Formats: sequence, structure tokens, C-alpha cells
Amino acid sequence: MEMNDVVQRARVAQQEWERVPVRQRAAIARRFSTLVYRNQSEILDSIQTETLKNRLSAFEEAVDAAQLAHFYGRRASGFLRPFRRKGAIPFLTRAIEYHRPVGVVGVITPWNYPFTLPASDVIPALIAGNSVVLLPDAATPATADIVERLLREAGLPNGVLTIVHGGGRVHGDALVAEADFIMFTGSTAVGRTVAEKCAARLIGFSGELGGKNPMLVLSDADVSAAAQAAVRSCFSNSGQLCVSIERIYVVNELHDRFLAEFADRVRGMKLGAGLDWEVDMGPLISVAQFERVSSQVADAVARGAHIVVGGKARPDLAATFFEPTILKGVTDAMTLGAGETFGPVVAVYRVADDTEAIRLANLSEYGLNASVWTRRDDSVPKEIRSGTVTVNEGFSASWASHGAPMGGMKSSGMGRRHGRDGILKYTEAQTVATQRLFGIAPVGTQSNYAYAKMLNRLLALWNRLS
Repeated sequence: MEMNDVVQRARVAQQEWERVPVRQRAAIARRFSTLVYRNQSEILDSIQTETLKNRLSAFEEAVDAAQLAHFYGRRASGFLRPFRRKGAIPFLTRAIEYHRPVGVVGVITPWNYPFTLPASDVIPALIAGNSVVLLPDAATPATADIVERLLREAGLPNGVLTIVHGGGRVHGDALVAEADFIMFTGSTAVGRTVAEKCAARLIGFSGELGGKNPMLVLSDADVSAAAQAAVRSCFSNSGQLCVSIERIYVVNELHDRFLAEFADRVRGMKLGAGLDWEVDMGPLISVAQFERVSSQVADAVARGAHIVVGGKARPDLAATFFEPTILKGVTDAMTLGAGETFGPVVAVYRVADDTEAIRLANLSEYGLNASVWTRRDDSVPKEIRSGTVTVNEGFSASWASHGAPMGGMKSSGMGRRHGRDGILKYTEAQTVATQRLFGIAPVGTQSNYAYAKMLNRLLALWNRLS
């Protein structure tokens, strides 16, 4: 079926779906959340089969989707309700802000989180009254199908959500040419192209794009806690996570101790493939991803970087297994110095003080997530140019705070997931203003000057009282 036909059918379904009360649409999300927990084993098996990630990472993905659905199921009605706004003339003008669905939302998702990313984008778009055309990555079709199946079991009508398999590379251009809004997750390079095409059509665009996320271990940090958290912050999902840490800045006096403790903990990780709950890290998803990671490490070593831990392929574990790797001596001249690796590799840097750590963290073109380790409750997080800053944790605290917006600054994207912003972006704001008694103009035979004088007095009185 041609994309034009898919979108037109979705547009017809949307017109009826929009008339369903918000509370009923939100109730479907709550039922979906319950169904995710009931079907958790099947979901985890599918995620692991398609992505090869370890089971704990798959579990975190499923739980995240369930909790986000529960959040919007409870809060969406409040976000979408009409709001009374200040009118032009006190007591005479009533202004109401409404939020209307944009129409057909196109969602393009990657392979690294094949359950939670489709759910996180599709569910708020649906509750807002839109229909959705979803393009999951070609590598993870079965997991996306589970999202659709559970939404249908939760009560979603036919035609409101359509999945088109084949991925963004095959169908992305056609979807961008037809939909009314595009939500894209992927690389910065592709995101820029998609955004340009959306701009040409004057349709909305939201994108979570690349990252080169820093961790800052400041002078008053709990070194042991930071070293322990760094393992998960860098190597969850085998490092194939937009918000994972790829560079760590440690102040001089803590550097050696941190690096030693971090390296010891990485050496103690349990590596493997399969469904074992106790595996700490699994293989990379594909040969292409494996070659990307291994070539970046080889380039760094050839240019003078030193391997502290890891740095090797592990074909004894799986064909695409690359060890969790810590490097030092990395520079921006190396491929992985400034560019996103998206794998189990992190560079550790010694810095003179907290000020230098902040400066280097902000030097990147990216600004998706940052982790700050400090015992102080000070202004350091606000100095970091990043969409989320997680203090004394890697990324989970900010990502899982579904009531707060999540997204990137600079080249890491535009728009936000989660919270009020994450659902209102799928709407158009509409103001309906009703004027009572007389219009905003001279009354009867009143002169323009007399009208202006009267209005000045009325507004001056109102300004004093309000």
C-alpha cells in the first residue's frame, strides 16, 4: 500500500477518534500499562531476541513504557483541558485556550529501544486525539508489533495506529511528505534532513538526536559511588543508548582513585549472550554496529590513546560482542573523541578543577544528557548546556522522571518527550475569545479620542487592581 493511502486512512480514523472524550482515550493508556506488566516475559524475550541486549536492560525498557503510559493515563486530561486566559478587556472579554490534535502523527523510531521508544511517542500522540503512523526500525519489527497488539487489547480502535514495516530508510521520505507532524529519534545528520523537509511543508517536528554525554566527577564527589554508577551509566544496553555516558571528566586529586575503582568494577562485569538475568552486558545488535565501535577504538589506539580495560572483540561470547572499554589519552583528533560512538566505550580525562570540567563538558556540539557528581546542592547543573542533567546518577533519574521534559539542546535535537511538553507538542493551541456588551472600538458616535481616553482610564484602573 502506498504511503498516501496509509495516511489518508489514518486521517479518516483520526476524525472519529478525536471525538472520543480525552478520559476514555487516556484510560486505554492505563490498561496498556497493566497489560505490559502481565505480558512482561514475552516482551523481554522479544526485545532480547531482536536487539541481543541483556535482560535487565530489556526489563528497564518494558517498565519505562508501562510507567510512562500510566503517567499519561492519569495526567493527560489535565494537560489537555481548556484553560481560561486573561482577556483583552477585564470582565468584558473571555479567552479560552484549547488544544486541538494536529491530525496524523508520523513516528520514526530506532532499533536500540524497540519497545519503549514507540510506546513513549505513540501513546501521548494518541491520547491527544491524533492517529499515528509508526515506522519502527527494520531490525526490530516484532517488538513494535507487540506495542500495537497490546494497545488494541487495551481498547484502541482499528485504524488509529498503523505500523508500516521496513524502517525510516525505506518509508521515511514518503511519511514526511504526507503526515501532519513528525517525531523522529536517530542521528543528528538524519534528524537535520528530516527537520528541513518538515520545515518546507510547515509541519511540526520533534527530534531526539545524537549525544556525546559527559560525566563530571567534581572535587567533592563520592568517588566510590561515582565509580559504581559509571558502570551502568556507560555500559547499559551495551552503550547503545542516546543518554549513556561517553566521556568522564575527573578532577586531578580524584582521578587516579576513580579510574582504579571504575576499572576494577568493569573487570568484574559478567559478560554474555542470551536470556540470563545475571548478565551485565550483552552483544551489540549488528555487525555494522560492531564494526563502528571496533574501528573507533582501533583509530584511537593508533593515534595514541591507551586502553585501561577491554578494547577487544569477544567472538567466544557472540559474533558482535565487544568488551566494555575504558580509554585514556583520547583527543578530538580521534574519531571517538568528539563524535558519538554509541557502544560500550568511554574516555576518562583528568582535569585541573571543577571549572575545567564544566568548560570541557560544554565544549561539545551535543547537549542531550550530563551526569554531575557532587555533594553540594549548588548551581553547577545549571551551568551545563544539556537538556537533562542528572546529579549523583547517570541517566535513569532524569529519563524516568516522566513528569519532567526530556530532550536535547544544541545538536542533540529539538522538542521534548515526557511531561506536559511531551503531549502538547502533538496539538495546536487554539484561542477562542468571546466579547461581551460592546466591542473593542468606539461606541456609537463616540469619537476616537474619547474612546482612547476612556480605555486608558479603564486599563489603568485594572492594572492597579490586578
